[in-house]
Amino acid sequence: MKLPIFIADAFTARAFRGNPAAVCLLENELDEDMHQKIAREMNLSETAFIRKLHPTDNFAQSSCFGLRWFTPASEVPLCGHATLASAAVLFHKIKNMNSTLTFVTLSGELRARRAEDGIVLDLPLYPAHPQTAIGNTLVQDICYSPDTQKLLVRLSDVYNRSFLENLKVNTENLLQVENTGKVKGLILTLKGEPGGQTQAFDFYSRYFAPWVGVAEDPVTAFQCSHRGGELGISLRPDGRVDIRGGAAVVLEGTLTA
Repeated sequence: MKLPIFIADAFTARAFRGNPAAVCLLENELDEDMHQKIAREMNLSETAFIRKLHPTDNFAQSSCFGLRWFTPASEVPLCGHATLASAAVLFHKIKNMNSTLTFVTLSGELRARRAEDGIVLDLPLYPAHPQTAIGNTLVQDICYSPDTQKLLVRLSDVYNRSFLENLKVNTENLLQVENTGKVKGLILTLKGEPGGQTQAFDFYSRYFAPWVGVAEDPVTAFQCSHRGGELGISLRPDGRVDIRGGAAVVLEGTLTA
């Protein structure tokens, strides 16, 4: 079995930055365990699988597809950067003619539309609930989203971007500290700084998900990871969120499975 596969760097206009994701196009149904085997082989934070919803669908002409995401360890219900990478592959490499694509996923229908400065994702906005802070690091707020099983920690405004960039996080310790199964991802975020001689951002962040096999995800806002990356985020009145970003397809090939 030979499958078209791509790697795209999401939330960046340049190759070898941003958040890389593998994207696999499925002409036919794939054995269930093969999804995980391929994701483990690709060994990126996420591998996306785009499938036709009907046998007569065409990757270059259809506007609606199925979409699933797998880390090297497990399937996840939602992944923004792999969705952006999937849309970029369909728009830029497959030359899909539509202005908007719809993906049927475990998180409902997600949309990706063309924009002058990239691709805009239409994603669900999940509520988060305040939590109690513990430990020595100064914390402004802590929130938990039971829908996504994500814990967000906003560090105190006394810290700056350099502190977040240089913060050492032992992800093995995270697995020992949180082993209840309630948390699948940890977001550390910090209020942005005035632009000065550099571009201003509303906030910086880092994201850790060792519970699903991802030590650190490269991009989730302006990302203070080694690779870096940028997102444009707009909250909508209908309870959803638009996330804008670019993507560069850096590899195209055929996977023999």
